[in-house]
Amino acid sequence: MIRFIELFAGIGGFRYGLETIRPIQSSNTTRSKECQQFENELVQRKHLDYTCVWANEIDKYACQIYRKNFGKGELYEGDIRTVRPEDIPEAELLIGGFPCQAFSIAGKRRGFEDTRGTLFYEIARIARANRYKTLLLENVKGLLNHENGSTFEVILRVLEELGYDVEWQVLNSKNFGVPQNRERVFIVGHLRGESRRQVFSVGEGFNFSQETNKNKQRKKKLASTVRPGLSGLPGNSETYIKVHNMLPRSGNPKQGGTGHLSKDNGSAYCLDSGRTNAIEFNDMKIRRLTPVECERLQGFPDGWTEGISDIQRYKCLGNAVTTNVITEIGKKLF
Repeated sequence: MIRFIELFAGIGGFRYGLETIRPIQSSNTTRSKECQQFENELVQRKHLDYTCVWANEIDKYACQIYRKNFGKGELYEGDIRTVRPEDIPEAELLIGGFPCQAFSIAGKRRGFEDTRGTLFYEIARIARANRYKTLLLENVKGLLNHENGSTFEVILRVLEELGYDVEWQVLNSKNFGVPQNRERVFIVGHLRGESRRQVFSVGEGFNFSQETNKNKQRKKKLASTVRPGLSGLPGNSETYIKVHNMLPRSGNPKQGGTGHLSKDNGSAYCLDSGRTNAIEFNDMKIRRLTPVECERLQGFPDGWTEGISDIQRYKCLGNAVTTNVITEIGKKLF
């Protein structure tokens, strides 16, 4: 059992990605019914390999969604700068996607001059005090070249001074079973003196799916992303891409937020999990993705963000991590 804490938790993308990792079940057909029933019960349990012991988030809407899906027990709602490290339960792993707006090419890129950028030091403060065996952090790809690389160099230097050997990799969500081109840098820190496993391969072109989908049959089911030429015009048969069996969770290909692009009787293309009908849109013009579609693009189950306004749902999902990526990294951490 790996205990972890989740900083800048948002709507729980890291947690969902880790806690949905399932053990490989035996294919032995001679097992007793009691044994099969016990295995099925294990698969249904939420906490198997990873369990969250503490989480922090300051956004009230994200906290609302987090509590709806995980309960009230582990979440501390408030400013991370007011948290004392000694008040956090013991854990082996610290995870978190520290605020990225300060480093994103879409923003002003003020980096550590921005208050949000300095929140990385809150991770360092807590890690220095509690000495976690492993750190798993995430940020936008723009972090690597911000200020000609000096910002990322500062981060690496801080982690090195804390006693962590660091590896990092730019990973794209499209390689993990969702039709979304979303590049993020993932940073893993290994505390020196502790046992460790290499998580990332060398080179930005590394694709987890190359390693986890080796058989040809499964590779045929892998669609890396929605094609740029998707027009939604009648007769374009090339735009129907099945993706819902790519990376199934718990043996259920409909769970986990992925679906397939569909068009029926004049309806617009949508991400369809097989449980809902396509969205009617007769003139076939480009439309905004629905919140449910955004949930599927990030690997969440349908309805994960229900209970708040659509504006806040879009914001929370945009700030979230793609859960499928976290699941694959989690399989390699320990």
